[in-house]
Amino acid sequence: MTRAVTIALDAMGGDHGPSVVVPAAAQILRRHSQVKLILVGDEQVLKQHLAQQRLETSERLQIHHASQVVGMDELPSHALRNKKDSSMRVAINLVKEGVADACVSAGNTGALMATARFVLKTLPGVDRPAITALVPTRNGFARLLDLGANVDCSADHLLQFAVMGAVLAEAIDGKPNPRVGLLNIGEEEIKGNDQIKQAARLLSESNLNYIGYVEGDGIFKGVADVIVCDGLVGNVALKTMEGVGTVIAEFMREEFSRNLFTKLAGLAALPVLRALQKRIDSRGYNGGSLLGLRGIVVKSHGSADAYSYSRAIDVAILEVERAVPTRIDQHLADMLVKEQSL
Repeated sequence: MTRAVTIALDAMGGDHGPSVVVPAAAQILRRHSQVKLILVGDEQVLKQHLAQQRLETSERLQIHHASQVVGMDELPSHALRNKKDSSMRVAINLVKEGVADACVSAGNTGALMATARFVLKTLPGVDRPAITALVPTRNGFARLLDLGANVDCSADHLLQFAVMGAVLAEAIDGKPNPRVGLLNIGEEEIKGNDQIKQAARLLSESNLNYIGYVEGDGIFKGVADVIVCDGLVGNVALKTMEGVGTVIAEFMREEFSRNLFTKLAGLAALPVLRALQKRIDSRGYNGGSLLGLRGIVVKSHGSADAYSYSRAIDVAILEVERAVPTRIDQHLADMLVKEQSL
C-alpha cells in the first residue's frame, strides 16, 4: 500500500449494526497498518461498542455522527427522501466529499444502490450500476453479476456489466484478459430469449474475451472468470448457492453425530472437513462491489459476522488501491472510441 486509505463504514446498517461493524474494524486495523476507518452512526452507541472492544478513537479510527438509520425493509425511495442524515447516506457523502476513499455498508441493498447512485452518480457510458461478488469454483473463483440491482436488463446493460466485471477481474483478481461468459439455459446458440441472444452478439463484437454461454452448473466448473446475467437470475443463483452450502454443512453434522462410530469417523476426517469448509465458506467471499459509480461502494451481507464484514472492507481497500472506477471509465471510453471508428 503506497498511501493511507480511508474507508467510511455504515456502522448502523445490517442485521447486527455496530455489534459486528466495530469488531470488524478492529480486525482491519490489525491487518492493515495504513488504513483509516470512519465509523458513521450514533456517536454514543458507537462509543459504547468501542469500549466493549477496548478501542479508542484515534487518527486511524474516528466517529462521524449520524442521527438516522435506514431500516432493512425500508423502501429505497423513502430512505432517499427522508433519511438524509442516515448512517448510510452520510457514509456515502463522505466518499463524494473526498473525506473517505470508499464506503462499506451491510444495510438495505435497494436503499444503498439508490442512495449511492443519487449521491455519486454513474460513470459516463454506464446506464445502471451492477452488484458483483466472488463465487467459488473448481479451480478458484469467478465473478458473478448482476446480483440484484437490476431485475430488468437490456442487452446493452449486460454488455456494460461484462465490461465492468472484466475490469474488476483483471484489476482485483489478477486475471489478465479474463474469460467472460453469459449465463443461459444452455450452451447452444439457439438457447435463450431475445435479450440473451442480442447480448451474445454484442459481446462477440466487443474487445472482451467472450467465451459464449455458460449454464448454471458451469459457474462452479471454472470455465469463465466473469459470468454475466440480469439481477433477478443472479440474485436467485447466489442465494441458491448459499442455501446449498448451508444445508450440506447441516447434513454432514447430522450424519457425523448419529452414533459413536460416525463421531469417530468425523474426528478422523476433521482436517479434511475444515479444509472443505474453508473452500465453500461464503463468509470469505463477502463484499459485493457496486460497479459503475463515480466512487467505491461495497455491500456486505446484512447478516455478516465480524470476520465476514472485515472481508467486505478488504474488498473496498483493494478497489481503492487499484483505482477501479478509473479503470472502468477508461475501458468504457476506449470501447466508445472503437465503436465510433467503425
